Amino acid sequence: MSTAPRSDRRGPTRRRRLLRIVSWVLAVLLVLVLVFLVWAHIVVLVLVLVFLVWAHIVLQGTPSAALTVWRDDRVSVRDAGDAVVMTPTGIADGVGIVFVPGAKVDPYTYMATFRQVVADGTTVVITKPTLNLAFFDRRPLARFEAHAPDVRTWAVGGHSLGGVRACQLAEDRDVAGLLLLGSYCADDRSDSDLDVLSVSGSRDGLSTPEDVAAARDLLPASATMTEVAGADHAAFGAYGAQPGDLPATVSRRESGRAITAAVESWVRDLR
Repeated sequence: MSTAPRSDRRGPTRRRRLLRIVSWVLAVLLVLVLVFLVWAHIVVLVLVLVFLVWAHIVLQGTPSAALTVWRDDRVSVRDAGDAVVMTPTGIADGVGIVFVPGAKVDPYTYMATFRQVVADGTTVVITKPTLNLAFFDRRPLARFEAHAPDVRTWAVGGHSLGGVRACQLAEDRDVAGLLLLGSYCADDRSDSDLDVLSVSGSRDGLSTPEDVAAARDLLPASATMTEVAGADHAAFGAYGAQPGDLPATVSRRESGRAITAAVESWVRDLR
């Protein structure tokens, strides 16, 4: 008598059980991987949707300030789709400014900032940044210049994050000037022949006086640095208070006059 046949019969049975176990383990792992991938896609989708909603919630302009611009017969305003174009109804001085808004700030809020400058003869093209964030906007300067073909001398400018983007656009050889409102450069423009005006607020809680001073060496030595005493970050647009900012110690009217005077003087040098 021999036990070999019984051992031979147990061997295939054990292998079949082992294969079943391995198959079940692999099936469970596959299900877990699929569930993980589905949930990962859902999480990514939710995050994208949340970001898009967040990006489209912008700081709205003050209605009374906007109405003042619309009612000013010295200024013409039109929506060009990708920009708000402000042109003088009187004699134009041949100067144009492509201006980039701050992050998540309605472009129309800057109409009040440039009302008097435009009335004086300068054209201002206020861009509508991609996703309301200048960081994502990689459209060329020429796209916005095309909205005002009669302009002979172009400058670029921006507020806050928009100013950082303006510094990048200032690399264009045709740009004569750079305007920074509550902002500073991240790119080195110190060797350029740009006519630069930087207007900041002593009460700016976002682009702080220390931030502006730290980035001063990225601008030409000839740059005009103007600090408006008591002005906060939101003083450069008509949209009310902004989270993270410091309270201003001067009225919007007073800081607005100082900002306008500085910009008007800068524009005169560009003519």
